[in-house]
Amino acid sequence: MEIGLKMSDASNITPGQYIQHHLEHLTLNLKTFTIGEADGFWSLNLDTLIVSILLGVLIFGGLHYVAARMTEVPGKLQSIVEIVLEFVNDAVHEIFHHKTTFIPSLALTIFLWVFFMNAMDLLPVDFLPRILSFVGVPYFKTVPTADPNATFAMSLSVFVLIIVFNIRAKKHRLLKEMLTFPFGPYLFPINFLFRIIEECIKPISLALRLFGNMFAGELIFILIAIMPWWIQWPPGAIWAIFHILVITLQAFLFMMLTIIYLSMAHEGH
Repeated sequence: MEIGLKMSDASNITPGQYIQHHLEHLTLNLKTFTIGEADGFWSLNLDTLIVSILLGVLIFGGLHYVAARMTEVPGKLQSIVEIVLEFVNDAVHEIFHHKTTFIPSLALTIFLWVFFMNAMDLLPVDFLPRILSFVGVPYFKTVPTADPNATFAMSLSVFVLIIVFNIRAKKHRLLKEMLTFPFGPYLFPINFLFRIIEECIKPISLALRLFGNMFAGELIFILIAIMPWWIQWPPGAIWAIFHILVITLQAFLFMMLTIIYLSMAHEGH
């Protein structure tokens, strides 16, 4: 019998089963189109997709709502949006010194989307899984950024943008730069190898930094949840307060590193 079907009766689940249950994804097998049967590469984590898409629609739908109703005397919601926009815009222009509307828009998208995906970790561990278990959903992870598939998808998108910016800004100079920097033209094989390693490390570090921090935070919440209910509140509250800083910092780091990498791609050595 699947553990997911026992969530309505938590007393039947051992701590090990409880932890294992909360680390499982709701998957779709692309070969057989069946839910709950993972098959490696041919599987989609439906919970990650559903939560991230819904958050994206809510966040940017909300921004569109505010933008369409802006007034000279801003209300509370408009003021919050303007503060976030100014914060992101200042961060971009401190690093990227060329006129662009794309980079600030990209930075805002990354910061808000990653922040709210991270913030799903503040929901009680059993809140969504328990509700969905009543309609037959056996597993459901609520934090998309605790899934390496999501973090690598975002970092690989940034990697593609880095390549595009390199080609657009440097054109034929890009190959010369890859072959001559940093050791000069006579050591071009080493220069080329170092450049490939440098570029490949960027998406890997972006993805693993975000995933590692959010997965560790989620795991600590799960460990707190297996404590007796009367002792959960003090460590849970302390970790939640600290985790708010982690959530914000990880979104900020992902945004800033993306801007830095694109600025490096646009500039010559």
